[in-house]
Amino acid sequence: MATMRTLFLNPPSFDGFDGGAGARYQARREIRSFWYPTWLAQPAALIPNSKIIDAPADDLTLEAVLQRARGFELCVIHTSTPSFDNDAKVAQALKTRNPDMRIGFIGAHAAVLPEESLKAAPVLDFVGREEFDYTLLEVAEGRPYESIAGLSYRKSGEILHNPDRALIEDMDALPAVLDVYKRDLTIANYSIGYLKHPYLSLYTGRGCPARCSFCLWPQTVGGHVYRTKSAAKVVAEMARAKDLFPEVKEFFFDDDTFTADLTRAARIAEGLGKLGITWSCNSRANVPYEHLKTFKENGLRLLLVGYESGNQKILNNIKKGVRLDIAKEFTKNCRDLGIVIHGTFILGLPGETSETIEESIKYACKLDIDTIQVSLAAAYPGTELYRQAMANKWYDEKTLVRNDGTQASAIQYPHLPAAAIETGVKRFYSKFYARPTPILRMLVSMARDPLERRRRLREGKEFLDYLRGRRKRAESRAAPSETKKEAVSA
Repeated sequence: MATMRTLFLNPPSFDGFDGGAGARYQARREIRSFWYPTWLAQPAALIPNSKIIDAPADDLTLEAVLQRARGFELCVIHTSTPSFDNDAKVAQALKTRNPDMRIGFIGAHAAVLPEESLKAAPVLDFVGREEFDYTLLEVAEGRPYESIAGLSYRKSGEILHNPDRALIEDMDALPAVLDVYKRDLTIANYSIGYLKHPYLSLYTGRGCPARCSFCLWPQTVGGHVYRTKSAAKVVAEMARAKDLFPEVKEFFFDDDTFTADLTRAARIAEGLGKLGITWSCNSRANVPYEHLKTFKENGLRLLLVGYESGNQKILNNIKKGVRLDIAKEFTKNCRDLGIVIHGTFILGLPGETSETIEESIKYACKLDIDTIQVSLAAAYPGTELYRQAMANKWYDEKTLVRNDGTQASAIQYPHLPAAAIETGVKRFYSKFYARPTPILRMLVSMARDPLERRRRLREGKEFLDYLRGRRKRAESRAAPSETKKEAVSA
């Protein structure tokens, strides 16, 4: 069946803002970095005659996007809670330039608030809810809206909601995103401070069996059943990825918890080892030593681990399902095996106090992991944390993101104001990175590799600017005064 010429858009936004196309915390980071728009790439791989524009990564203005969008019949925009207002303005600009273009939103925010999204953005024709890949395929095929499961849409001035679409069970049936990456993305534009550059990230499965109350994707789009591509399919795709992207130094599996199925992960690792691929993945802090050893012997370089807090009561409050003593043993095992860890922590979760913030800082320093990310608790609609925060009046949704695109503390408590939580983030970073060990690690890596040295010096300046609070004013890319990198026609 013929399909409409379809544009998948990660829209222009705040300078350095890695919008909703994969970011868990949709805001500017301490160090400029961009994730791959995998949630857009997957339906793009399903739909012939489609294209991705990733405006933040390509540093495109609104005018540049409008010029490149000429000739498309359908535009799908990935939105998020903090970027929604700006994304709606982008959609309006597209519709003004091309009144016949159909425009829809996807993403966690639209999935859990479809009616509110359509009311807040009258320019939208539809919202794709839940797992939206096949929903968008059917829209692009021109099927009647009323026949498409998982779609919310306008008809005769009314907002209608079709029945939910079942989650995809046969993940092997989804085409690889590799050809879309090769066709539409500039690989060198994607960088993450703790991954080798250039890197490439993709999903081998969706969903997560864990029940963390704050985690966005399993509660809104992916679900709590880990649905995966077969190990053989993943290894075959990675063999092709190695051929398509010889410049890539590291492949990152962005599954919510790649290690949730250890038997499958080990099979994939063994295949990657034969290919000579360097890889990294998301992991919980409870993988047994024997599996860590298998992973390391077959090319694993780094694990991205959500420690969240150094206080067991807080971990219990958020249903993390990991004990501090197990996490410590896991971390020691990784260190003994030479596996690098990038650890993530969150301040402001239920139960947080000034004392528990200091407890987490001391815990992270004692773990002595390689690098850290410290985020503010973000209660996004659709999560248990959001419902809890609203019920207890902890939450101010207007402060999720400041007007410069940086994350703000939308959660506060009678005993712990937002300002104290935000100050805790800066203190956490300062205490962790001011120690001799992290400094020595960085100096050694810079001495070994000139490219690494230049990269770390740039990142170091960005990081210090963050700590000092010297952020440049970041205008919305939707502002008409923007002139940077104007369009080159598609």
